[in-house]
Amino acid sequence: MSTVGFHTFGCKLNYSETTSISRIFKENGYNKTSIYKNPEKIIINTCSVTENANKKCKDLIKKIKNYSPKSKITVIGCYAQLKPNEILKINGVDKVLGNKEKFDFKNYINSSSKKIHSNIKESTNFNSTFSINERTRSFLKVQDGCNYGCSFCTIPLARGRSRSNTIKNTIKNIKKISDRDIKEIVLTGINIGDFGIQNGRRKEKFINLLQEIDKLKIKSRFRISSIEPNLLDNEIIEFILNSKKFVHHFHIPLQSGNNKILKAMGRRYNKELYENRIKKIKMIEPNACIGADVIVGYPGETEFQFNKTYNYIKNLNINYLHVFPYSERENTRAIKLQNKISTSKKNERSKMLRILSEKKKRFFYEKNLKSIKNVLFEENIIKKFMYGFTDNYIKVRSKYDKKLINKIIPCNLESINSQGIVKIKPLILKEKVI
Repeated sequence: MSTVGFHTFGCKLNYSETTSISRIFKENGYNKTSIYKNPEKIIINTCSVTENANKKCKDLIKKIKNYSPKSKITVIGCYAQLKPNEILKINGVDKVLGNKEKFDFKNYINSSSKKIHSNIKESTNFNSTFSINERTRSFLKVQDGCNYGCSFCTIPLARGRSRSNTIKNTIKNIKKISDRDIKEIVLTGINIGDFGIQNGRRKEKFINLLQEIDKLKIKSRFRISSIEPNLLDNEIIEFILNSKKFVHHFHIPLQSGNNKILKAMGRRYNKELYENRIKKIKMIEPNACIGADVIVGYPGETEFQFNKTYNYIKNLNINYLHVFPYSERENTRAIKLQNKISTSKKNERSKMLRILSEKKKRFFYEKNLKSIKNVLFEENIIKKFMYGFTDNYIKVRSKYDKKLINKIIPCNLESINSQGIVKIKPLILKEKVI
């Protein structure tokens, strides 16, 4: 049997796509193995959000060639879509596939062409993908691409315009996932709140998808990945927080707490709108978890503007941050801007916000102690302990118990250990175990 290995960089959407591609290989007679065990073929699914993401791909290819010198490496994903010729110059790369071609297994695998790549800008085709590698959780792609064109972002160039699966097909996929006894389904996309565009026209809405999911009589719970604040309206907020299917966890990109910077970035909201979204969520459910993305060191961001962002976030009722130093990307408007911020200054600002993030997360965890939350236990075991997440995204640990794996069980949140993880006591109540 032929062998294939996979490696994925980047977002959960990439992981969803990699696992779907791996199923295509399996259906065509391939056995999955480690990229370091000389498989016949290796597929690397790439990210290109930052220059560092590109570098990680190059470093991995160099490492692979030491361990698996005979493997033929195919590079796919956003980096492959944006810079195919650059990738082909990397020693060891056999093929590069664009984002439009990466699912077309039969047409490329035996092709003599090294570059199979087309412009994805006008593509209306949607490839439905979902991950089923993890027993407890699946990432289901419901939307792809973006029409926004923020000044710092290459996603529209790498992924194309916004397009979605239909609600009908999405529900079919959810049932397939649930039939595998997967307890949590994460809805993913590039701009998930823009769900509903098919063949270039809006036909459905994100709220309609949520409403149909809520009607399903299945045991899986649902989590929504990152959603733009301007698309997270009050109707969606109220629906999620009143639903028994959706967990109380939101990830809402902020990027900056300064309106001048937000405008320069081409974001479609201001800090006042963002704050109103946070207040609405916390008013309905004070213990809902809210995370945010922040970019530091955007060209022209003064010390005064950064401090404004820092204090804005400090006073904002959110619970953790993903912090990114601004990275220049080719073919974006931002690359032409003057007043670049030094790497040392970006690193300093990133460190400040990451420390703030840890403080906010710790405060949120402490606030939830002595309460009972539903925990989904995962299979990973580390030093006789098992881990999981509450419905409001608190990481917990408990002594290993095989009976708890892939179960949603009410647990008492007791204390926080030195690693910032909550110690719990499972409450084995048969009528509540899912």
